[in-house]
Amino acid sequence: MSIAIVTDSTSDIPRDLCEKYKITVVPLLTIFKDRSYIDDGVDITVDEFYKKLRAAETLPTTAQPSPGDFVNTYRDLLKDHDSIISIHISKKMSGTLDSTAVAKKEFPGKDIEIINSEGVHMPLGFLVIKAAKMVQEGKSKDEIVKTVNDLKEKVTVLFIPNTLKYLKKGGRIGRAKGLIASLLDIKPILTINLGEVSQYKTTRRWNQAKNELIDSMKHMVKNGENLIVSVGDSDAKEEGDEMAERIKDTFKPKQLMRVDIGCVVGTHLGPGGIGITFYEE
Repeated sequence: MSIAIVTDSTSDIPRDLCEKYKITVVPLLTIFKDRSYIDDGVDITVDEFYKKLRAAETLPTTAQPSPGDFVNTYRDLLKDHDSIISIHISKKMSGTLDSTAVAKKEFPGKDIEIINSEGVHMPLGFLVIKAAKMVQEGKSKDEIVKTVNDLKEKVTVLFIPNTLKYLKKGGRIGRAKGLIASLLDIKPILTINLGEVSQYKTTRRWNQAKNELIDSMKHMVKNGENLIVSVGDSDAKEEGDEMAERIKDTFKPKQLMRVDIGCVVGTHLGPGGIGITFYEE
């Protein structure tokens, strides 16, 4: 049985991995005052995006793909696949899943499985990569869906935004609303809980936040040899590289990926942030 894997651009999966594992990515939009950009790495690159974001007087917004975008994607894939597994950004963060549900109705009788990742960035990306690997290993659709849903419970993400103003402006502060009362002079560590942004810890300084993040990982990781981890940054490459080296030295992980925090996630996180996503195999 031929299975296609679909996701959206908030997964932030590096392009080479999408090509390697034949992952189809449906892009969202980033909307600046002057124009809209398709988040496909061609219409606007990550570097170009953060340059515009830093210079923007009015913060950009984002928009989900339309149902038509998914209709076109599913129609093309169903020409040479028996089944589609479509894994996407948390329903509490975006209407993307609503678009997939509308699109699915256009294909009655076709085998299209839609999964709410309850995450964004690499908590979504890791699920998609796992599913795509299992397709190449010849696993059944039921095996893949079960593994993805099990993996959702194992993946943890810890974000350190440089500022909360982007999350606040974009309405993505989620369960961390209490932080707004004390925006001045704090560096929170955020996570994703129950599909939305949540406060994990609050620190006062950037370096303290980075140290707390590593210490938190020490308490959560049982065996570094089984650790799969990604280190993402939103236009903070040196900070991301430093964290990657610290994680390598501390945990000796099985696999470490360096990734960009892409345009859509970066719109809400803001420039200068770091995101560490991890689980144990």
